[in-house]
Amino acid sequence: MNRFSFKNDYAEGCHANILKALVETNREQQIGYGGDQYSAMARDMINERFNSPEADIYFVSGGTQANLLTISSILRPHQSVISAESGHIFTNEAGAIEATGHKVHAARSEDGKLSPEACREVLDTVTNQPHVVKPKMLYISNTTELGTHYTLEELEALSGFCKENNLYLFVDGARLGHALTVEGTDVTPEDIARLADVFYLGGTKNGALIGEAIVIVNPELKEDFGFHVKQKGALLAKGRLIGIQFMELMKDNLYFDLARSANQKAMKIKAAFEAYHCSFLTDSYSNQLFPIIPNSWIEKLAEEFDFYVWKKIDEERSAIRLITSWATPEAEVDSFIASLKRLA
Repeated sequence: MNRFSFKNDYAEGCHANILKALVETNREQQIGYGGDQYSAMARDMINERFNSPEADIYFVSGGTQANLLTISSILRPHQSVISAESGHIFTNEAGAIEATGHKVHAARSEDGKLSPEACREVLDTVTNQPHVVKPKMLYISNTTELGTHYTLEELEALSGFCKENNLYLFVDGARLGHALTVEGTDVTPEDIARLADVFYLGGTKNGALIGEAIVIVNPELKEDFGFHVKQKGALLAKGRLIGIQFMELMKDNLYFDLARSANQKAMKIKAAFEAYHCSFLTDSYSNQLFPIIPNSWIEKLAEEFDFYVWKKIDEERSAIRLITSWATPEAEVDSFIASLKRLA
């Protein structure tokens, strides 16, 4: 029996609008390396949506590539980056950042989010003496690897902390669409562009085949970035492939509608767990859930669905991770909830 997967939000291909546009433009001749008209249109649409008319935008294939390019281009050889201890650059990228010679400092975090207090603890362990590396950047994910999202107050506090301590703020936006469409959020796209020095807009996990859009807001960081993209093998000859996808995602608010749909499906599942008095590893309102349930339930649910067993809580219970995507059928959500009801 084929089990429906709640393991990630990139198991499906792409939204039908993207596939249609790729087919319709397939035989057109376009300038290579991102110089095509579709990439230009996509850049203009992103800059308009984020109210960042002066920002430079580069399309790359994936999140690790975006993180590697951004961080390694900005930091000087003796500089380092601060991440939450659950941050993707610290836990899941095979040492990609440190392989470029830049240390990643892990700051304490219970919910996946960085705080000025935790960052201060890191800064207090280093000095300006030339014996240790010097932190120059804060790296945050929004949403985080634990499904949580930042409030406007939290982002403003981090941005202020960066300015006070001469640090850059970089937002990993692999799931930025989900963060910006969480119900009740007070953060807008304009806020992201206003508070971050650089961020990226994730397409891979929100309706695209592949692709992320790196948005460089701070003028200090723009010079020669294109050389880094080329040198590290990230400059696609057929740059139109990603440009077309972001052009379609930016049309008629599709990017945000897809993320909102994924969030809503996750919240429907969350409500079912709450109805049976289950607790959660984190209080997530995005498309990632981490319910804590009996191991006996996990065994039964795994017969019908794919998901990750995320963390052992005690001898009887574990936290699992469930992720809904833009393409998760409502019927599969209902099927999961029905299975949960039979167990509970």
